[in-house]
Order: sequence, then C-alpha cells, then structure tokens
Amino acid sequence: MNKFHFILLFFSIFFISCKQENINPQKTNGKINNISVIIDDLLWNGEIGDSIRNKFASPVIGLPQEEPLFTINQFPVKLMEGFLTESRNIIIIKKENKEDYKVLKNKYASPQNIFQISGKTADDILCLIQQNAPEIIKTIHQTEIEEYQRINRKSLLEPKYFKDKFNIKLEMPSTYQLMLQKKHFVWFKKEIISGNTSVLIYEVPLSQIENKSNKIAHIIQMRDSIGKLYIHGKEEKTDMITEEAYSPYFSNIVLNHKRTYETKGTWVLKNDFMSGPFINYAVVDKENNRILVLEGFCYAPSKEKRDLMLETEAIIKSLEINKKPLVKQKSKIMALL
Repeated sequence: MNKFHFILLFFSIFFISCKQENINPQKTNGKINNISVIIDDLLWNGEIGDSIRNKFASPVIGLPQEEPLFTINQFPVKLMEGFLTESRNIIIIKKENKEDYKVLKNKYASPQNIFQISGKTADDILCLIQQNAPEIIKTIHQTEIEEYQRINRKSLLEPKYFKDKFNIKLEMPSTYQLMLQKKHFVWFKKEIISGNTSVLIYEVPLSQIENKSNKIAHIIQMRDSIGKLYIHGKEEKTDMITEEAYSPYFSNIVLNHKRTYETKGTWVLKNDFMSGPFINYAVVDKENNRILVLEGFCYAPSKEKRDLMLETEAIIKSLEINKKPLVKQKSKIMALL
C-alpha cells in the first residue's frame, strides 16, 4: 500500500466514524413523562410560565384524581449545558429579535425532542405556545410510549403465545403473569408495591360494536359483561364495572392501521371500595372477523397512576395483527351481550 492509499483509507475511516457518532449519540436519561423547560426566571414567573403550566401540566384525562400531564422541571437558560442536554424532552423559551418555532431531534442524545420557541415580546411567545402545544404534547407522549416499549423489550414473554392465541404480535413484559385464560380471553397482571397493573386481551364478534349507533354504550356493556364473567373481588357479587358517576372519554383512533375505539374512564368493584383507571381499545379487525379488545387498568390506591397507565398503553400500542388469519379462528366467537 503506497502513501496516497494509506492517507485515503485513514480519512475514509475518520469520516465514517464521525458520521456514526452523529447517527448514534449518547442515550437520554430521566424519568418518564418529565420535561425540562429552559427559561429565565423572569419569564417563568409571569404569563409565559403560567401558559406553559396550563398546557403541559394540565390534568390527565381518565384518571380518578388530578395528576399533571407531564412533570415540569424549570431551569435558567445558563444551565442548558451539561446534564440537561441528556434530557429526553426539552422546551427552550427565549426572548430574541425574531419570532421562531423549531423542533430538533436527537441533537445531544437519543431519543430526544428539543422544542425552541422565541419571540420579541411575551405576546409573540404566548401565541407560539398556544399554536404548537398540541403538537408538542403529542410528540412527547409518543416518545414516552416508545421509551417504555424500549424498556419492556429487555425481557418479554414468549411471543408465540400471542400468535397462537390471538394471531397477534404483542410486547408483554415478563414482569406480567398470566392470571386467567379462557378460549377468547386472557388476563395478565403485574404486582407492584401496594397494588397491581393488568392487561386484558379478548375478542368479540364484529356485530357487538360495529354498526351500532351508540358505540360508547355498547363498549361499556361489553367491558361490564367481561367483569361479570371473569373479574371479581374477594367477596360475592363484587364484579368489576364501569363507574357510572363519570362519563368515560371516547375517541376514534388508528391502531396498527385499523379503526379503533379508545375509551378512558374509571372502574369500580360493585359492592366494594376498590377502584382505579382503565384504558380500553376496541380494534375493528375485519380480516379475522372480530373486535379485538385490549384493556389496561390498575389498582394503586396510595400511588400516582399516570405512569402506571402509560405502561399499559405502551404494551397495548405494541400490537401488530398478523395479516394472514389463523385457520382455527374460524370458530365462532361468542357474543357477550
């Protein structure tokens, strides 16, 4: 190898290394659902700080007690360097000569969202926060779901079980144990300090929800029927039902490229004092001629429930329905109502 070829090889390796460093920055750290807000104290203690708190620390929908959407940690701009650059979600607010909103991905670490907002006046900044808050919330929420999924992948239950049982792929952490199994129903539970979290998977006929004028009513009837069949307290006649005092939150979403009905609310044990939040996804799976239902709920009377429910949501949103229906799924799915 002559001198020219050696120099060429050296610089090729150097540039490839630099490129790989840019592609693979250090990993972010920090607790789930936390945001680092970089803003000077003067702005934080005025209207701009109030707006940030109102948008990003508003109550989470579907929880029985008020908990903030995100935990906000405020730092002055001068502290941006150092450990803050390893935060997963960063919002930077500055007064500058131009009005600007910018989103940076994985600048200092990965995965990372940096939202930069600047303006000449407080009104300029307030307007940008108002306009972009929904996008920021959606982006951070998705990032936190993916972070939970990354953590879950460190140890998963055997995927073949879910393929054979429901013709799906699902990333269920090995910390969950199978509590109950029926032909078209399974219940997984994880014990935590002073409580537990659960994930249910079951299937019902398409006609149970589709083509119904009041879908939310039929979803409530469906989950109450499941509670009556399978989920009870220690005493007799203590079935799980949907809390009647509060109307559940209902929305249409897309999950695994399929129309899905999302319902959030509170469950209670009839004739008992136990209760907690639930999140229910009814997936319209026409290829397998069914409604596939995945539900997460928790019982944690002495704990905050926001992050517990996000974990169940992350599990459910790892769902992939196999395109080729299983032959055995031609067997009739029994209606619950």
